[in-house]
Amino acid sequence: MKKTVLYVHGKGGSADETDRYKALFPDCDVVGSDYRGEMPWEVKEELLSEYRRLAARSDRLIVIANSIGAYFVMNALSGERIERAFFISPVVDMEKLITGMMDAAGVGEEELKTRKEIETPFGERLSMNYLRYVREHPLVWTVPTEILYGEKDALISLETVSFFAKRHDATLTVMKNGEHWFHTEEQMEFLDGWIRERMAKNAKRG
Repeated sequence: MKKTVLYVHGKGGSADETDRYKALFPDCDVVGSDYRGEMPWEVKEELLSEYRRLAARSDRLIVIANSIGAYFVMNALSGERIERAFFISPVVDMEKLITGMMDAAGVGEEELKTRKEIETPFGERLSMNYLRYVREHPLVWTVPTEILYGEKDALISLETVSFFAKRHDATLTVMKNGEHWFHTEEQMEFLDGWIRERMAKNAKRG
């Protein structure tokens, strides 16, 4: 039985991060998506194309996604044949994230409508088209999902990710002192252990 893992990186990441997961899924073909788009409708086309190519040659498909990569996956692959998803520091409420950045930058919605795009002092570009798309395409996600969240995540609140997990019957694991970006040796070891543990428990359930 052919098993494939698709890894979708977060902002600033790359498909090179996929190498770490090959050791965690030794019996699977582990593939990284190196999407180029920034807008969700652009990434959707890229991920759908990648998914269809992999699904055509796979009996089972697992997705691992990091940060905004999780949002892109849910936006693009809802309703597709995915066995399980592993989300690391996932962006699960994009509208809340965008409006939070607007508040932080002192940008009102009417101003954004008028100017279309606004560069913020903290390096993020606000886009009215992006916000409108998010509102017009609410996420519908039914894939069995595991979530890893860092206790000190400064981007996504525990309340937000907990609400998503409860609503979607996802399993939420919180790492004490973890951050949004899992990158230290301790954090990556925790991430590895989390995947191994969740895979073992799911295998026992059959």
